[in-house]
Amino acid sequence: MLRVVSLVPSLTEAVALSAPGTLVGATDWCSHPGALDVVRVGGTKNPKTDRVLGLSPDLVIANEEENREPDLRALREAGVEVLVTEVRNVPQAFRELERVLRACGAPARPRWLDEAEEAWSRLRPPERRTTAVVPVWRRPWMVLGRDTFAGDVLARLGVDHLYAAHADRYPRVPVEELRAAAPGVVVLPDEPYRFTADDGPEAFAGLPCALVSGRHLTWYGPSLSEAPQVLGEALRAAARR
Repeated sequence: MLRVVSLVPSLTEAVALSAPGTLVGATDWCSHPGALDVVRVGGTKNPKTDRVLGLSPDLVIANEEENREPDLRALREAGVEVLVTEVRNVPQAFRELERVLRACGAPARPRWLDEAEEAWSRLRPPERRTTAVVPVWRRPWMVLGRDTFAGDVLARLGVDHLYAAHADRYPRVPVEELRAAAPGVVVLPDEPYRFTADDGPEAFAGLPCALVSGRHLTWYGPSLSEAPQVLGEALRAAARR
């Protein structure tokens, strides 16, 4: 059986469920599935490459956005095969998931992947679209910019985020400017920054705020099958406030 180390939380979940026994290592941020029992190799941005190499992996799976090229280069130079995904939209996520699962020796196409594709294919965005700003960090404030997976997810749900044409993928924008943009909704995910009811909405007084699951907004894996419903409910709840 292949020995695989995952440096991407959503791919960790996908491989753990679809190629059981394959994973031997994962990052500290790989929280799903909850019972995952593998060696932890540090963060996505600062993996302990010596610990990865100590696991003698046949394959390391990574992502061009989540992981740093110097770390991946070090693994390749040590003789390890590294598969790097690129995911900027929902259809691309499905293609990359198939590629990863094949590379990890999954015995068959998993049911959750079929269910996820079906969930997104039958999605019908609301007739009335709305605008949003989507902070992903504070101190300093950073928001979704151009060409992001999360931005495509929201667009398919009828939400156009206001910095989609920005030159940067995650621009730093003063909160005063975010408020002045007067979005229809402020979307506050619980990762990478953990926005909560007590940490985030107070900065946008008078604007509807949707607290959403970061796993459903930014992960590409089994959570994709639930994402349209879970995110849609959170967005509708914000609109009713």
